Amino acid sequence: MSLENVQIHLSKWNREKDIQVFQTSSATVLEAAETLGVEPERIAKTLSFRKDDDAILIVTAGDAKIDNKKFKQIFAEKARMLAPEEVLEKTGHAVGGVCPFGLVENLPVYMDESLKRFTTVFPACGSSNSAIELTNEELYIYSNAVDWVDVCKGWE
Repeated sequence: MSLENVQIHLSKWNREKDIQVFQTSSATVLEAAETLGVEPERIAKTLSFRKDDDAILIVTAGDAKIDNKKFKQIFAEKARMLAPEEVLEKTGHAVGGVCPFGLVENLPVYMDESLKRFTTVFPACGSSNSAIELTNEELYIYSNAVDWVDVCKGWE
C-alpha cells in the first residue's frame, strides 16, 4: 500500500514510472547504496522526529548524523526520534521505506544541507526495496518541503 501511495503522489509530476523496485533490500543506507551501485552518502534518508505534539521529517544525506545542538537551535526542542510504530502511523511507511512522498498525514518536511553536495540523490519510495533518483530541487518540490536546514554533522 505504501509504495502505491508514493506512485500516486509522484504521478502528479509523471514520475511514478521512474521508481525502481528491487529484488534485494534497500532498507538501510548501505543496502540501498549497494543495490543502486552508488556511494552511501547519495542515499537520501528520511528521519522522523517529534515536534511539539506532532512529527516532522528531515531528509538527510546517507552519511549525515543529526547534531543535537543544531537541531535544538532550529526547532527549539531536543531531537527525539519516533518509535517505529509511530513512524508507520504518521507516514504510512514502515522503517526502511520511509520517504517524504505519499504520506498519510500532512507532515512538515525539511531538507538538510548535507544533500546539496550532490546533483542527484536516491530517496526510498515507501518500501524496503524501492528508490528513485531525483535532483535536490525535485526532492524539495515533490516532498512539499518547508525549508532547507542545517541540523547534521559528520558529512563535512
